[in-house]
Amino acid sequence: MSPEEWTYLVVLLISIPIGFLFKKAGPGLKRWGAAAVGLGLTLFTCGPHTLHSLITILGTWALIQAQPCSCHALALAWTFSYLLFFRALSLLGLPTPTPFTNAVQLLLTLKLVSLASEVQDLHLAQRKEMASGFSKGPSLGLLPDVPSLMETLSYSYCYVGIMTGPFFRYRTYLDWLEQPFPGAVPSLRPLLRRAWPAPLFGLLFLLSSHLFPLEAVREDAFYARPLPARLFYMIPVFFAFRMRFYVAWIAAECGCIAAGFGAYPVAAKARAGGGPTLQCPPPSSPEKAASLEYDYETIRNIDCYGTDFCVRVRDGMRYWNMTVQWWLAQYIYKSAPARSYVLRSAWTMLLSAYWHGLHPGYYLSFLTIPLCLSAEGWLESALRGRLSPGGQKAWDWVHWFLKMRAYDYMCMGFVLLSLGDTLRYWASVYFCVHIVAVAALLLGLALGGGSPGRRKTSPQAASLAPEKLREE
Repeated sequence: MSPEEWTYLVVLLISIPIGFLFKKAGPGLKRWGAAAVGLGLTLFTCGPHTLHSLITILGTWALIQAQPCSCHALALAWTFSYLLFFRALSLLGLPTPTPFTNAVQLLLTLKLVSLASEVQDLHLAQRKEMASGFSKGPSLGLLPDVPSLMETLSYSYCYVGIMTGPFFRYRTYLDWLEQPFPGAVPSLRPLLRRAWPAPLFGLLFLLSSHLFPLEAVREDAFYARPLPARLFYMIPVFFAFRMRFYVAWIAAECGCIAAGFGAYPVAAKARAGGGPTLQCPPPSSPEKAASLEYDYETIRNIDCYGTDFCVRVRDGMRYWNMTVQWWLAQYIYKSAPARSYVLRSAWTMLLSAYWHGLHPGYYLSFLTIPLCLSAEGWLESALRGRLSPGGQKAWDWVHWFLKMRAYDYMCMGFVLLSLGDTLRYWASVYFCVHIVAVAALLLGLALGGGSPGRRKTSPQAASLAPEKLREE
């Protein structure tokens, strides 16, 4: 593990006891205490580069104050433009930010764009209310008022997920501050239930990254190996990649659970990133609060078994970095300048690559996803429904195998980063995933398959993992 990875791990682990300290605190102590801890961590890891996050916050807040009815698009343009400046600092002869500064900036970008959208929704609702002449009750997920500058700063620097996620909306943050009877919200048992696989994943990460180091792929000797060895190598590389993020995101979720952050009654049917989808009245007494069943779906960032055992590329995206996937679907996919599912997905993947960074490997990997989505959609709609139940099961196993190999292949671009290293590796395996995807797409078109966006999802193919095997 690198020094940066050790720092991330320490930050994640100390957030768990800190969460227990804040859980039963009042709204004021939660707000300013959590912000003080987050700002302290930011200053400690980022130093003077903390100024970048402050400039981004102040710029977004100014846009919200100036144009509350159209601030979402303005905030998106401002924060994404600042990301470009932020990543071009070395080219401009300015000090290069630390990796921790980049992590803070990434999560902050998501939070500020979401905040601007929530404020815009509030103003549009208020205008409709004024036009209709009568007041409606509180709407699900709507803010009570526009946050002040200090409230925006406290949300932005809240220590929860400040470097690793999960992403959460300002409404989720407010619900945590104003949580009725927080002592009745379970933390320890859900935390232990969520945390138990993390040590195993950590050991598997250390073992796989030691036996199959990524640096070997950058050496000339690697390309003297036979083709089967080169093809196989991407499997343990992606395995180590998954194990690393499983540990980080599970630990991040545990920090939230310790604080009772993102806890809602099961009846609210909360979604990762978005929060409750059904109105659920707050309990009126500690006894009623204790009688409710709670979950932490709002801050759930990874479904490990879903990621590994789902059949489709499309489903694999939903189980990975789930709160960020909700953000991309809500703020990028829905407003994409196209109606086609594949083109909307391509637009979303392009902006996702840009959000991650400027390395060519990100773009090569992310822009391969729309091709895979199109190929699996057309071919599955053309063939799977014609098979017997046994044939469909065999189809799903083959589909799952190809899905995992596609993600292995795309992961190489994500971790190698450079154009030369990525294309060198992909060329050494003869661009096999691209070729298979194009062949599957052409076959699906020839057989009269339907568009991926119009295809109905078959529940039998959602996952190969029995429900009882899921750790949740």
